[in-house]
Amino acid sequence: MDELVGADVVSEDGRTFAEAGAERASASRAVRVPDYLRDTYSWAYLNPRTIGWLDTRVVVEGILWGNFTRLVDAALDEFEPGMAVLQPACVYGDLSPRLADHLGPNGRLLVSDVAPLQLANTAPKLEGRANATTRLLDAADHPPGDFDAVCCFFLLHEIPEGHRRRVVTSLLNSVRPGGKVVFVDYHAPSAWHPMRPLMSLVFDMLEPFAKDLWRQDIRAFGEPTGRFRWSKRTYFGGLYQKVVAVAA
Repeated sequence: MDELVGADVVSEDGRTFAEAGAERASASRAVRVPDYLRDTYSWAYLNPRTIGWLDTRVVVEGILWGNFTRLVDAALDEFEPGMAVLQPACVYGDLSPRLADHLGPNGRLLVSDVAPLQLANTAPKLEGRANATTRLLDAADHPPGDFDAVCCFFLLHEIPEGHRRRVVTSLLNSVRPGGKVVFVDYHAPSAWHPMRPLMSLVFDMLEPFAKDLWRQDIRAFGEPTGRFRWSKRTYFGGLYQKVVAVAA
């Protein structure tokens, strides 16, 4: 059985542009920590004793072989000040405060996560930023059409295929016409890439769902739809990718 958790977490006072929709989506049920998260990633995301050292600059840069800041910059390039943006899943490092600052006082940022501990860790990073809010919500359950854009940063490789399909479809449906969904995540590296054998071993040991992104394009995980225009750029010899889906 899934672990039952409370539905209220730290957030700004009052209702934001997305809270009303999120409340409609979750009011009739409690938010649950999925089995896959508890069984596979408790050590990384559900253990308060590990967050202190995992959420440090040296670790987040080290995990991505020095590419964390570069990939955050690549994500930020896709968003304009004043946008209403969803970030599904908290991220170690400074992505969230940088994104909030990038959107500016006329923009809005909603950071959602299914783990209360992760939201409690992220909320202090957003302190003093009135344009940013946190919300306890599964990425597969966001209401449709509430956002100008979505920033999905290294989430998809951590969820099993069935749930990933729900998440990708939910995120695509969450943007308004003309909006965009930005996915930054792992990608199949070039055959000659010196890190390929090591990353394959790391995935086999610690990231059991990550190789799905080596085998399939991200667009294949969403429900088929012709209303998006897709583009992809790879980084660091193809080990990472930025995929952008723009809604017609």
